[in-house]
Amino acid sequence: MSTLADRAAAMLATLDLGEDRPRRIGKLASYDGVMMEATGLAQPIGAQVRAIDADGRGTCAEVVGFRGHKTLLMALEGDSPHSLGARVEPDRRGGNVDVGEGLLGRVVDAMGMPLDGLGPVIAGARWPLAGRPGNPLDRGRVTERFDLGVRAVNALLTAGVGQRIAIAAGSGVGKSVLMGQMIQGADADVIVVGLIGERSREVSDFLATKLNGPARRKSVVVAVPADHAPILRLRAAMRATAIAEFFRDQGKRVLLLIDSLTRCAHAQREIGLSLGEPPTMKGYPPSALGMIPRLIERAGADIRTGGSVTALYTVLADGDDGDDPVVDTARAIVDGHIILSRHISEQGVFPAIDIGRSLSRVMADIVDPQHAAAAIAYRRLWAAYEENRDLILMGAYRSGSDALIDMAIARHRDMLAFLAQAPAARIGFDDARAALIQGFGA
Repeated sequence: MSTLADRAAAMLATLDLGEDRPRRIGKLASYDGVMMEATGLAQPIGAQVRAIDADGRGTCAEVVGFRGHKTLLMALEGDSPHSLGARVEPDRRGGNVDVGEGLLGRVVDAMGMPLDGLGPVIAGARWPLAGRPGNPLDRGRVTERFDLGVRAVNALLTAGVGQRIAIAAGSGVGKSVLMGQMIQGADADVIVVGLIGERSREVSDFLATKLNGPARRKSVVVAVPADHAPILRLRAAMRATAIAEFFRDQGKRVLLLIDSLTRCAHAQREIGLSLGEPPTMKGYPPSALGMIPRLIERAGADIRTGGSVTALYTVLADGDDGDDPVVDTARAIVDGHIILSRHISEQGVFPAIDIGRSLSRVMADIVDPQHAAAAIAYRRLWAAYEENRDLILMGAYRSGSDALIDMAIARHRDMLAFLAQAPAARIGFDDARAALIQGFGA
């Protein structure tokens, strides 16, 4: 006959304590202004916790690593009065985000709190912040064109439903303006915008000038200015992507815009260096560059639900360096890239797209042969002029030496005029295709 202790042990083994099991509470052991260390806290990477400050107010932090028997935390809020030995307790809300139709037309921060003064956000579902693991075979091919309302993009860099596109340029060349123009012209059911690391003034300006009218009612904006903690900037990009994934799971056509991917990489660089990671190319630790494909690969078309996330990521090329590590990493993983040129913008041409360096990897699968032939003819003239620009400007090229170069010189103004489009104008795919074939077709 079993003893009373054996029967009690067997009974406990069959119980499912679930949420009623005791929580392990840790203590704050150190804080250097960026990184906190807690003892006695067993939480996985990415878990959210609350540090009870000296005034009794709880502030949020995220588990980012471990050092010996200590758990490394990064505060989600700055200037909190943390004290040695403060209580650190788990917060189970951190791994999921609120999603639902109630988000449409709203502006929230990295924690999902409303910024627009319209009251609480009513969301009826939850979605993992880091996304759900997916099967690569569930990603559909890009076979349907996506109208972005910009003539040069529709005609020469045709986008597809579920495509991921990087918009790369130096500062002040027009990335955000082009993104706003695409929002107004996009054929999408839902628009999700992540404004990451921008100036606070630019957030208000973006909402007032680039996301107004009908587009505002079907949009969700996640905004975190540059002065916020790096972990918040990174979580904002993840939250925007999670919201887009939810609507894709509902079978909707979603346009996701992240401005900018470089600010996300900078945030991860701050976190990685604080954890002691070795800096590699231009000071970026491996985790900063590794974050980019993890974020971008969450977008795309889903053959199970029929929904899609077509994503646009702006990338800041520091010092107009096209070989910047972030630019190079993003360009290698996306399905197409749009390079903006400061030289073209200085000529008063907007959008200042450098057609020769830009590419849509899916265009060949979604346009007809006549359209493709006209685009190739345009590119051939563009390349001929750019390759001989110095000779032409110095007057060293003699007319008649090469028929292609002669034609490129004669049509140069026409090519620039084809690129130019007023920021408020919308030119649909059919009109862009017709103009290209009429002007540069056989």
